[in-house]
Amino acid sequence: MRCWERSTRPAVRDIEISRPEKVLFPDDGITKSELAEYYRRVAFRAVPRLRGRALMMERHPDGIGGKPLMQKNTPDYFPDWVHTAELAKEGGTVRHPVCDDADTLVYLAGQACTTPHRWLSKTDRPHHPDLLVFDLDPSGDADFDDVRWAAACVGGLLETVELPTQLMTTGSRGLHVIAALDRKSDFDTVRAFARRVSGVLVARHPGRLTDEPRKADRGDRIYLDIQRNAYAQTAVAPYAVRARPGAPVATPIAWSELEDPALRPDRWSLRTVGERLREDDPWARTGVRGRSVRAADRRLSDKV
Repeated sequence: MRCWERSTRPAVRDIEISRPEKVLFPDDGITKSELAEYYRRVAFRAVPRLRGRALMMERHPDGIGGKPLMQKNTPDYFPDWVHTAELAKEGGTVRHPVCDDADTLVYLAGQACTTPHRWLSKTDRPHHPDLLVFDLDPSGDADFDDVRWAAACVGGLLETVELPTQLMTTGSRGLHVIAALDRKSDFDTVRAFARRVSGVLVARHPGRLTDEPRKADRGDRIYLDIQRNAYAQTAVAPYAVRARPGAPVATPIAWSELEDPALRPDRWSLRTVGERLREDDPWARTGVRGRSVRAADRRLSDKV
């Protein structure tokens, strides 16, 4: 069986969805058709944060209880209006999908792509990121209050060195702190800066924060994960649905919401995030020009 995910707007495609009744989230009865409808509805917020970026598709053709496909390459059967970018990998290249419009986002949902993961650089300068990401998850017996505190530490230090930040729930267990960059530094430079930031914070709070990559050595401390800041690595995209019961959504939030006692990493879902779409974009005022990592690194040296 097939159906069409129909648009009411001119110049926007009606996307054919195969097996629209296929249940992708069995505990919630969420079908492929409902997933596609969600991505159509959220596209006006999601696509500007995806445009020009290579994607990794997290596909669940058998539902979220089945084995996922973490797919980087664009299948040959994708329509030619889906933009792609051929980028280098070790020993060759990969032709990644690029989500430049709402149609592509809906089409990917029709391919059971529950979760798009985006590169931290754009395809025209793939070795020079325009985003820096700290991924914060609880370890051991740590809880989300510890993650909130860690996010405030990271965001505070980045603001001190004049890197304005954005905050996002991951829809999983933690938060992402994100800074916009000017694309003048390569990934090695950006990652070295992120490592310095994490080192400063761990030195200040050794009992609560860690940069130890081995889980066994973290204890109950919050891990300041900077590993996504590397070529060809990805991070979950804003407004992406996570493959978890309830279909939680990675949701941009304002820094003022960090103190909201109701805040959880999975607070908003495919079926409830619509309330936020009717409100002002919490990232609208932080959509500033990218800043220099080298300048931020010099400021960091002056402060430690």
